[in-house]
Amino acid sequence: MVKSREAGKVLSFVVWLTGILVSLSVGFGMINGPLSLPKWLGGSVLALIVGWIVVITTIISAVIAIIDR
Repeated sequence: MVKSREAGKVLSFVVWLTGILVSLSVGFGMINGPLSLPKWLGGSVLALIVGWIVVITTIISAVIAIIDR
């Protein structure tokens, strides 16, 4: 039973860390240009703004999650 709980904690941490890394990758991809939006959705300007929003909210949520533990 103890091994199951430890495995669950490790798996939960890996999933959380993967989510953080993917969010940061997408955010920085939108900021730097490889990921963009079509012009009818706002183009590169909106992608830049949304990229920064993703990066900032991801960092804030990670800090809050760490503090909450």
